[in-house]
Amino acid sequence: MEIKYLLAFGCSLVLTLLVMPKLIPFLHKIKFGQSVRKEGPKSHMAKTGTPTMGGIVFVLVPILVMAILNYKAFLTPEMLIVVFAYLGYALIGFIDDFLIVVKKNNDGLKPSMKFLMQSVLAVIFYFAYTQIAKTTIQIPVLHMTLELGFLYFILIFFMFTCESNAVNLTDGLDGLCAGTSLIAIAPFVIFALLQKNNDLAMFLLAVSGALLGYLRFNIHPAKIFMGDTGSLAIGGLLAASAMILKQEILLVLIGGVFVMELLSVVIQVTSFKATGKRVFRMSPLHHHFELGGMKETNVVLMFWCIGLIFAVVGLWLGVL
Repeated sequence: MEIKYLLAFGCSLVLTLLVMPKLIPFLHKIKFGQSVRKEGPKSHMAKTGTPTMGGIVFVLVPILVMAILNYKAFLTPEMLIVVFAYLGYALIGFIDDFLIVVKKNNDGLKPSMKFLMQSVLAVIFYFAYTQIAKTTIQIPVLHMTLELGFLYFILIFFMFTCESNAVNLTDGLDGLCAGTSLIAIAPFVIFALLQKNNDLAMFLLAVSGALLGYLRFNIHPAKIFMGDTGSLAIGGLLAASAMILKQEILLVLIGGVFVMELLSVVIQVTSFKATGKRVFRMSPLHHHFELGGMKETNVVLMFWCIGLIFAVVGLWLGVL
């Protein structure tokens, strides 16, 4: 691997490890702490007050590192879409986090407003991308392309809105979202390298380095949470990367843990509204296992392993 890739990863990792110890006490001082929802597991009440918005670091650090090491990467249309997807969804998350911190509850942005903002970005990125690429998708293994026409708009819309929300729902246990996100990003780094999309590969490695540095402070017991700032940003990044690399179908598999979490909420809400009964002890899915008696760290490790299996299978199908 070229030295520039290692530099991008290493610089982001080191910068994050240096910034986090300064940021955490600062957030404590200005009382930017998490408000844990009362409906959640009782054991989580101890996490109230833990600093949030840690996602700011792993969003801004990779962009800074790329600007220093390879600023020309930001001049290509593909990279502009990826970077603005990362920043755009981070901004939605930041607004949500800021309102939560100010109000000292978990309301934040109204769900309808948050979804509207996510939808607007999805539409913008669809039109931006279709100016430079075709509305086709690649069928894994079969080495076929399929022209979707207008259906491609629907696919991209759901990719961005669902992926960002799914990653957001996964951010519920110490280290869960950061770890599964690192695992999910890895196949796209390899896809980018295989397609000689070196700028995207370098950026994803920079993000991975920053995420790994953040994870050092987010593993149990977490000293900081990423907040919606981080989780929505990662969802936007994964969706944009899959779109640029023409791996839209494999995003569903590689992000399998996120899909599981999202589906668990949909199933739970649908079942309760239709029958008055719950399918899971609590949703998202990770809480179901927690309330079943599993330790938080064991649930996280189990989900990391499941995520790794999804990522390996997705990568394998993508390179066949």
